[in-house]
Amino acid sequence: MSDSTAVVLDFEKDILEIEEKIEHLKLLAKDEDMDITRETRRLERKLSQHINRTYMNLSAWQKAQIARHALRPHCLDYIKALIEDFVVLSGDRRFADDEAMVCGIGKLGGMSVVVMGQEKGNDLESRIKYNFGMAKPEGYRKAQRMMDLANKFNLPIISFVDTAGAYPGVDAEARGQAEAIAASIEKCLQVKVPIVSLIIGEGGSGGAIAIATANRVLMLEHSIYSVISPEGCASILWRSPDKTKDATEALRLTAQDLKALGIIDEIIKEPLGGAHRDTNQVFESVKEALVRQLKELVVLSPEELKEQRTEKFLKMGRNINVEF
Repeated sequence: MSDSTAVVLDFEKDILEIEEKIEHLKLLAKDEDMDITRETRRLERKLSQHINRTYMNLSAWQKAQIARHALRPHCLDYIKALIEDFVVLSGDRRFADDEAMVCGIGKLGGMSVVVMGQEKGNDLESRIKYNFGMAKPEGYRKAQRMMDLANKFNLPIISFVDTAGAYPGVDAEARGQAEAIAASIEKCLQVKVPIVSLIIGEGGSGGAIAIATANRVLMLEHSIYSVISPEGCASILWRSPDKTKDATEALRLTAQDLKALGIIDEIIKEPLGGAHRDTNQVFESVKEALVRQLKELVVLSPEELKEQRTEKFLKMGRNINVEF
C-alpha cells in the first residue's frame, strides 16, 4: 500500500479497501507461508478496473479535491526534482521576505532560468511558515524583482502556480495587496523574455494570474484554475456552502474546460489517481513539457515575445460561445 493512501478522498474509499485487502493477504502469506497468487491477481485486476472507472469519470469537484490533495507535490518538490544548482533569492527590497513566494535562479535542462512559485507546505508547521501558499504584497513585489532580474540578464522565467488566492488579511490590504497584484500582472506583460507558467495544484484568482500572465500556460491534468474558489463563489452567489459543488461545475475550472476555452495551452497528463501516486512520473512529464515550451519560445525576438503574450490575453473571451 502506497503512502498516498494515508490521505483518502471520499470517492477513493473503495480503492483503499481493495488495497488494504491486498496488503493484508501479502502479510498473511508471509507469516503463514500461504499461496495467495490467484487471489492477489484477482484483487489486483479488480483494483485496476476500479481505479480506471473512478478516475476516467471525475466530476469538477472531485478534480478540485485532487488538486488540493495534501500529498500532492508542491512548488519546492518540483524545484528540487527539476532545477539544478538552484539558488534562493529573498526579499522585495522594500518591506520583507514573503516565504509563500519562492524565488531563485537555477538550470533546467542545461538552460539558466529564473524560477518563482507559491509554496503551500506539507505539514502544519510548514503550512504556517509558508502561509498556506497565500502571498502578501511583499511576495508579489519579490516576484516583480525576479522578473526585472530575468529581463536584465535575458533569462527565461518559469512559474509554478499553487495558491487558493492572495492573502486577504488586513495587514496585506494595508500594504497594497491589490496594487501589488496588478503591478505583477503588468510586469509579466512588460518583460521581453519567455515566461512559461504551470498550474500544479490550485490556480486561484489574482493570486495566481499575478505570476501566470505567461507566453504559455500549462496545467496538470487534475489541477484547477479559476477567478474565485468554489467555496467563495457559492458564498457570494448562493450564500450557502451547500452549493459548492454546483459552483465548481459552473466555474469551468478544470484543465479540460480551460483548454477547450483557449485559456491554457497544454495539459500535462498525471499518473492514474493523481500526481501524488507517482511523483517521479509527474516530474519527468513536467520537465519534458517545460523544456519543449522554452525551446519554442527562446527563438523569438524580445518584441515578438512581448507582443505574443499581450495578444494572447487580449483575445481571451472574444470567441467564447458557452451556454450556462
